Amino acid sequence: MQALLGVFFHFLGGFASGSFYMPYKKVKGWSWESFWIVGGLFSWLIMPPLAAYLTIPGFANIISNSTANVLGATYTMGLLWGIGGLTYGLGVRYLGVSLGSSIILGLCSVFGALIPALYYYFNPTEGKDTIADLFGTKWGLFVVGGLLVCIIGIIICGKAGQLKDKDLKGASTDASGSEFKLGKGLVVAIISGVLSACFSFGIEAGNSMGVIANDAWKLANPGNGEFLYRNNVIFVVILWGGLTTNFIWCMILNARNKSFSDYTNAKTPLLKNYILCALGGTMWFLQFFFYGMGESKLGNGASSWILHMSFIILVANAWGVFTGEWKGVSKKAKNTIITGIAVIILSILLVGYGNSLK
Repeated sequence: MQALLGVFFHFLGGFASGSFYMPYKKVKGWSWESFWIVGGLFSWLIMPPLAAYLTIPGFANIISNSTANVLGATYTMGLLWGIGGLTYGLGVRYLGVSLGSSIILGLCSVFGALIPALYYYFNPTEGKDTIADLFGTKWGLFVVGGLLVCIIGIIICGKAGQLKDKDLKGASTDASGSEFKLGKGLVVAIISGVLSACFSFGIEAGNSMGVIANDAWKLANPGNGEFLYRNNVIFVVILWGGLTTNFIWCMILNARNKSFSDYTNAKTPLLKNYILCALGGTMWFLQFFFYGMGESKLGNGASSWILHMSFIILVANAWGVFTGEWKGVSKKAKNTIITGIAVIILSILLVGYGNSLK
């Protein structure tokens, strides 16, 4: 039952993340950097401390009493992840929600699942899965198998992207109106996929803060299991790092593109744009809110990370089909992306089953 709840919470997080870019696509008259940072203020500055305040009494004291090493490492992982998050937005911009999310998050799932497991192999920590656990146990082999199947799904989705590029014959936009630049998109997608995994490392770096929140809750609520919201305090620090990276780059782009006027341009639907950005930014944060709930049921190991990434890929691809990103392309291309989605669903089932064997 705990495993099923964990999978359900990860689905909710995946749905929020796979859907967050949809409100941004409705913003009118603003440059990319303008709507990205306005939404980001909700994602990285407003929602994290609000969620922590509502769920963790004294969360600010937990942060202020943490060591400089813990805060520094967690913030640094947030900075690196911030580059991944920034290039995620660019990847989706140039490849579309469907293809961009598949490639970026597939790579992210690989690095985010395996590197912490490798780290804990050389630095054993109670309750943390190691690379030996993954390859030396029945449940671990199912998780690794799910990861490999996920990679196959990513490759299939990438092939679908090549077919789409061929069908569009170099067109600058697809049927949904999204920019489509395969070469540039692939470069930023690879960078994003690698660096986005730093969020998983940031959770590990700030684990001691989550432990304090968890222990305090268990003391006040004996016999009720693990604390669903313990990671919310960690998210506050990680997302400070993400905000720093994204804010600096978006301000540079505002200056370079002379787009500071976007924020007050009365010729655009200002109120609607701000509401859409707030919605997109809030949805983006909710992915990790639910990730933390799923992690409390499954553990912050390869299983949680792979499930989270796989559900995002699945939902993003569904949105890509729904909004017409694959309209006007060949039947072969459409069948290829559908096959990729199906393979990713299989990877989710394998990971979920493997985790139930622990």
